[in-house]
Amino acid sequence: MYDILIVGGGPAGLTAALYGARAGFSTAILEQMFAGGQITNVDMIENYPGFPQGVKGIDLAMAMEEQARRFGAETIYDTAIRLSQEGEIRKVEGNGGTYEARTVILALGATPKTLGLEREEELRGKGVSYCATCDGAFFRDKKVAVVGGGNTALTDAEYLARFCKEIYVVHRRDEFRASAVLVERVKKLPNVKFCTPYTPKEILGGEKVEGLRIERVDDQTAEDLPVEGIFIAVGTKPQTAWLQGTIELRENGSIPFHKDFRTNIPGVFAAGDALDSEFRQIVVAAAQGAQAIRQAEEYLQNAGF
Repeated sequence: MYDILIVGGGPAGLTAALYGARAGFSTAILEQMFAGGQITNVDMIENYPGFPQGVKGIDLAMAMEEQARRFGAETIYDTAIRLSQEGEIRKVEGNGGTYEARTVILALGATPKTLGLEREEELRGKGVSYCATCDGAFFRDKKVAVVGGGNTALTDAEYLARFCKEIYVVHRRDEFRASAVLVERVKKLPNVKFCTPYTPKEILGGEKVEGLRIERVDDQTAEDLPVEGIFIAVGTKPQTAWLQGTIELRENGSIPFHKDFRTNIPGVFAAGDALDSEFRQIVVAAAQGAQAIRQAEEYLQNAGF
């Protein structure tokens, strides 16, 4: 029996574990693969405070885990498949066993939606990126493509326009889901070109990205864009499928955001990228993990534990 069981070992989960264990609560992280979550896929992180020269994603993840473990947090490697509650006890069932806790923090994270192109995964981190603010600076004075038509895609294009030589915005429709004000602002940028209505068909290159082949929706004519970076912004998928029917979820699978990080189940809290909050960054996830722990602590104290 744990005081606090954290499901998910990304930045939100690891920070929650650090704060929970340091406060003297028996704390465990349930992680299905390895600590760090999405940050382990980022070669170099340059926007996390305290690392003026940047830090490799895997190194930051290992340091976060080590720090939480130093204060007594336990890591259990298993995949959560069911959440239930019996009185004051919350149970998380995994493939390898059932774990009981007085409070649960869901720090599940989200995975970027992919385009499904043949070499997309192979070239991830070698020109293919799902985070402009994480990786954009590596493409200074280079040509890049942004794929997507929502606020994230247009915000990425606006951000990249500060230092990239040329940005191609590829979208399958002539209309954008992004706000009209944002679209008009990006259209005024001299180094942004809109490629609509086009869909991406093939990533070109050898060991790294050297271009993107796109196809016009109406007549299927193809065009090759001479880019070294491809930023994919077609949404994220919260890792909450196993919670369907258990807790309240938005239509897209995200967990409703509340300022006290609660869910509709008493004693169960949520933090990180699985929330339906707009801004997704490592520092934000870490901050939410710390805030969620504070709420869990108050719950435990009020319950007399």
